[in-house]
Amino acid sequence: MTRDNHHLSRRTALRTVAGAALASVAGCLDSNGSTTPNGSESPADGSGVFQQVTVDGTALVVEFAADSEFDQINLIQPNGELFGQREVAAGSQQVSFDLGTSYSPGEYEVVALKGEEEAGDATIAVQPEIQVREVGLYRNNPDKPWDEVYGDTETNRLKNGEAFVTVENTGSGPDAAIELIFSGDVPNPVDDPRGSGMYETEQVLIPPGETRDLFSNSYPFGSESDEGMGCSPEGNSGQFTVTVETQIGGNQVSNTFDVQYSGSTEMSDCEVSITEA
Repeated sequence: MTRDNHHLSRRTALRTVAGAALASVAGCLDSNGSTTPNGSESPADGSGVFQQVTVDGTALVVEFAADSEFDQINLIQPNGELFGQREVAAGSQQVSFDLGTSYSPGEYEVVALKGEEEAGDATIAVQPEIQVREVGLYRNNPDKPWDEVYGDTETNRLKNGEAFVTVENTGSGPDAAIELIFSGDVPNPVDDPRGSGMYETEQVLIPPGETRDLFSNSYPFGSESDEGMGCSPEGNSGQFTVTVETQIGGNQVSNTFDVQYSGSTEMSDCEVSITEA
């Protein structure tokens, strides 16, 4: 992502003037200038010149009164360098900064300027927190948009073998899933996925406070491989792990699930029960 400027001292950053921008609104800053990221009970200090500072999707949005007496708002990164600046047009009530999904997580400072004088500031923590919540198969979740994802010409084998993984961002900043891996007691474990391991996409945006389904482009519950665990009339049980690599910081998050297989020796007719371990 290209940011508005780099390697500026805080004082230079505060006094630099650039163009204006607007946009839409989840972190929170109250009317006293205190920031409460995503419902956190640890507000930061602020001077009260802003009505609210939030993160909506990939944008950091600053709201203020239409009669506010400042003409510029700067956003300072956690390392103290300038992320961007916005002019405040007369009568406007908000500006926004596009964080994207390659920003540096941490505490950001929002600074209001009137001319070269600082009129007030506030801080907001922008930190994603991705959790793997659920894994499911087509046969158990026909209400998911399988045809929308894979197309209506896909075979039953694909729909029986593929899986979805539900992830949630409980943090205060956006992130994106860039890799999906299955390992352990699944019929076809995928330790090194083709591409991202997700169907026809290199990344899936996960805004703060929201959940997303990741659809696999491998066959974790397809035909049994030499290393996998299949179905049998006697039944099999085990555990498998789903690992999701994320864009911010290249983090890997995972969760382990218990699985039971029973019924036919054919995976297409096998009953599969998955619960969080």
